Formats: sequence, C-alpha cells, structure tokens
Amino acid sequence: MTDSPSPLMELSDLLRAWRVIAGTKLGRDKPLPQTEVAERMGVSERWYRSLESGGPVSLTPEVLSRLSEALMLGPDERMALYGQIFGDAPMNPWATADLSALTSLIEAQSLPAYLTDHAWNIQGHNSAMAAWFPWVLEPGANLMRWALTTREAREQYVDWPLHAEVYLALLRFALVSRPESVELSVLLDEVLQDKEVREAWDRQPHIVAYRQGHHFRLSLPHISAEELVLESMVLIPAYHQDIRCVLLVRREDPEAPAAG
Repeated sequence: MTDSPSPLMELSDLLRAWRVIAGTKLGRDKPLPQTEVAERMGVSERWYRSLESGGPVSLTPEVLSRLSEALMLGPDERMALYGQIFGDAPMNPWATADLSALTSLIEAQSLPAYLTDHAWNIQGHNSAMAAWFPWVLEPGANLMRWALTTREAREQYVDWPLHAEVYLALLRFALVSRPESVELSVLLDEVLQDKEVREAWDRQPHIVAYRQGHHFRLSLPHISAEELVLESMVLIPAYHQDIRCVLLVRREDPEAPAAG
C-alpha cells in the first residue's frame, strides 16, 4: 500500500525550503540562517522564527516584499508566497519589474498601444499612441487624470460624461482592491476637484475592473476627418500583474451606411 499524496506545503515548509535554495544561490553548503534572513528583512530574529514556526505575525504586502528580497525569491515563488498569505496572487508581488519586453511588444503594434501601472501612470507607449495622444509624452502622464480633468479629453471623447462614469468605476474598483494605496487616494482627491467629475462620482457608484472590450468613439481631427470607433483590448502580463497593456483596435462604424 502506497502512502497518500502529501498535502500542499504550509508556509513554514516553503520558508525552510527557500532558505535552503537561498544558501545554494549564495554558494553555501547550508541553508541561509534564520538570523541572516531577519537581518536582510530588517526584523528581529525572534519575529522571523515566529513566522517560520507558524506564529501570529502581521504580514502586509510591504513585509512580504522584504521577505521575498531576503530569500531571493523569483516571480513564481513570490506568487506562491502571496498566495499562501492572501489566498491568491496580488496585483504586484514583486517590487521591481523590467518592462523592456512589454515595451518592445507595444512598440511593434501599428495601432495605438500603451502600458499603465495600477494608478494609470503611463509606463510605455508606441509611436502611434504618441501621434494620436501627444499628452503621453508629458512628464508624469496619467491616463485617469487626463481623461477626467482636461478639456482635451472632453473634446476628443464622444459622449464624454459616459466615459467619465466608466473611468470613475475603474478608479472605484482600484480603491476597493488596494485600500492601502496612497497614490490612488491622492488621484481620487485630485480628480474630484472637478465639479462634473464629483457629480458623476456621487451619482453612479458603479465598479468596473477592466475596460476590456469597451467600444467607444473618438473625435481626432488630426488623425481622421471622421469619428473613430475603437475597442479597448486590455492584457495583464503574467509576471507583471500590476501593469495593464492596452491596445486600441479600430472597428467598423455600426452606424455607417452600407456600401452598394
């Protein structure tokens, strides 16, 4: 009779295994000591011993980030760590992200494409995006701020009030998902300084996670004499889950008369 399959590893099992791997990465013939892990994290050895033994310690995303750095965890290991604590991988379990591959991907697109972080700061864009929306070239360019507070957005988005409600629904989802984010709170305070935006915020308490598949119209005279019908395609990269990769795909105008 064979033994039954082992249960999923507990956090203590993972931490001990990762200390062994960390020691190997450092060219040692023994695991990384608990004392050194604690030093790398900036916590007491007693705190780390309690963590590894399953004791009651407070674990925030910031603490897990320091733990991940101390144990030199890769992206898959970090996702497993966050999954153990929060029940699922969070938006960004790694502190730094190399976006060069994603940047190359969007630069290869012929239609507008861009990258934003969790607070809609522009992290990358292609030449078509810059041609259509020159504001992305400005220092600190932020999609949410531009869409909700500028006259340019009101002129370019056909039925801007409807778009404002969608953007606010996206912002509300982000705030619910990341209640600890100071950057999102500051962004909300800033956009709500606009009277129309404030009225829309108070009027429609909707929540939208992503603008995936959203069809909308743009008026961009410098690009087309006719209104453009676009669809947002939102991609979440596997190892950069705090990044949105958005492609704007042109669609046929459903209201245009049939040819012939």
